Amino acid sequence: MGLDTSTPVLLLGGQENALAVARHLGSHGIAVRVSGTASCMAMRSRYCRQSFPVPPGRSADTYWNELLLPPGNGSLHGHIVFACNDEAIEFMADHHRELEEHYLLDDSVPEIQHAMLDKMRTLELARAAGVPVPNFWKIRSIADAERLRGEVVFPVMVKPILSHKFFRVFGRKLFIIEDSFDELVQKVRLAHEHGMAVMVVEMIPGPDDLTSSYYTYIDGSGRTLLHLTKRVVRRHPVNRGGACYHITEWLPETAELGRKFFEGIRFRGLGIIEFKRDPRDGQLKVIEVNPRFTAPHRLIVNVGAPIDLIIYCHLTGQPRPQFDQYEQFRRMLYPLHDFLAFRQLRARGELSFLGWLRSILHRRTDFPVWSLSDPMPAIVHTVQLLRRIKEATDGN
Repeated sequence: MGLDTSTPVLLLGGQENALAVARHLGSHGIAVRVSGTASCMAMRSRYCRQSFPVPPGRSADTYWNELLLPPGNGSLHGHIVFACNDEAIEFMADHHRELEEHYLLDDSVPEIQHAMLDKMRTLELARAAGVPVPNFWKIRSIADAERLRGEVVFPVMVKPILSHKFFRVFGRKLFIIEDSFDELVQKVRLAHEHGMAVMVVEMIPGPDDLTSSYYTYIDGSGRTLLHLTKRVVRRHPVNRGGACYHITEWLPETAELGRKFFEGIRFRGLGIIEFKRDPRDGQLKVIEVNPRFTAPHRLIVNVGAPIDLIIYCHLTGQPRPQFDQYEQFRRMLYPLHDFLAFRQLRARGELSFLGWLRSILHRRTDFPVWSLSDPMPAIVHTVQLLRRIKEATDGN
């Protein structure tokens, strides 16, 4: 395709997702610039033309205000700006009108972006759209939590309304309560003491391979530019951590429910919705929604679904790359985390070593960070990871 690459791109925040976008768009000759915290891997990529690191001790939101809002850095005017983490989504939704005067933004609607960041509002919208959700309870006070005694079925999550703010305080995305109602109340109290709004959500039982996701982009006029689905094979920690093994597969039921959700809330822009099938009633239920590129973006591109380039061409008024099909059963693996997941599953009698080995020995397997042609992000990431492990070990 005769691609006009004259419009540069600025990525805000993110980790594996931003790195994959930088590599893919950069490989097409598009100038990619990146702004994030010190751990942002995309800033180390050879495809990053220029980086704008958030200074130590400063919040990304404050720095991006100075970098992008008037008078800001005038050399960035005219860039397409993509949010690659929740903090960037919030920043762009808060300042959408000011930003669109100087930058190219996608078709997202600020009010809906805020609703997708709000984990309880997301579930409320899904329920209103007729899409199944797990049981959840609003918790405005300790009294609200106390009233759940005898009603909740463990395990449950004390889940923040805004995950990125909760993570900055506690270094984790949520609290999981296995079987103690007193612990549930204590965690709610702890969150409230730190000014964190939370809800209680039931955990859907069953293995992690019951989880699947639907990807789409809906333009300003309501046209859908792309569809695809994938599923999770394993997480670490099991049943509660981040996905460490993904596989592409077209799943009609996941796609149908995803479309129903996004159409029902009149969503615009890039949206990824994750479901888990509840073995108790057989229904797919909403886990979360991400209005941004996600961690397995490298896998998505490599199976023939160049969603970042499709959006780039759409925003710059160029013919979009078309894909009607994409490669099925291609995988993306986090080797260390998947090995740790295997150890957990083996201890529970759910996966043998031979079974695990068979599951990972596939020729068409991608890795989220490592690249022979662009090694620096992986090198820096590994050094940072080893440093964190050492600090944790020394702390014990």
